[in-house]
Amino acid sequence: MGLAILHTNDLHGKLDAVRLEALVKARRTTDLFFDSGDCVRLGNLAVPVHPDPVWGRLHEADCTASVIGNRETHLIESAFWAKLAGSRHPVLAANLRRKDGSRPLPGTFEQEVGGVRVGVFGVSVPMVTERMAAKAASAFLWDDPFETARALVEDLRPRVDLLVGLTHIGHTKDLTLAERCPEIDLILGGHSHTVLETPLLVGRTFICQGGSHGRFLGRYEWSAGVLTGGLHPWV
Repeated sequence: MGLAILHTNDLHGKLDAVRLEALVKARRTTDLFFDSGDCVRLGNLAVPVHPDPVWGRLHEADCTASVIGNRETHLIESAFWAKLAGSRHPVLAANLRRKDGSRPLPGTFEQEVGGVRVGVFGVSVPMVTERMAAKAASAFLWDDPFETARALVEDLRPRVDLLVGLTHIGHTKDLTLAERCPEIDLILGGHSHTVLETPLLVGRTFICQGGSHGRFLGRYEWSAGVLTGGLHPWV
């Protein structure tokens, strides 16, 4: 059984009405839709006064799950939640934690679609780590995305047919992730604004990324362990 998958990344607030109309139309004929972060307009340190409209638009397009990017983060917890205000789909961040070890967001998502068991994990670029002086001012710390992914892959792989990594760590690190965790079927990446017109195969892992600022929409078909499809100009 095959699955049709939509992917976006690094929208930077560019999911306008025209793009949304095209996205909603494409979503009607697909099974899954993922976003790989930096979807909001404001930058890292800005604090929104109102919920970013992208969250309502992703909901209208029936987003399956997403991972946070650096734009969706903040050192202050109240500002962090202000950036996520309005989100209604699962927003993942497995390598994000508070200093007491609690996790503000889920790390994984599982769903059966058309008889296919799909498992998803999300990791993002570390903004503040244990070794940084900035940790004193931050409500959150970021763990190593590779070590986090390794543990999640070991947990998810036995019970899913399709294992997806939603990442916002950049293309070079996606390549490393595919090498370190070859059990991953598909990495849907972001952060580096890399344009991969067709999926890149590393070992048995397919890697996709669609540039930035709403230039391209990724549409793929997953069947019998093979991913086909690629990027399409959005508007």
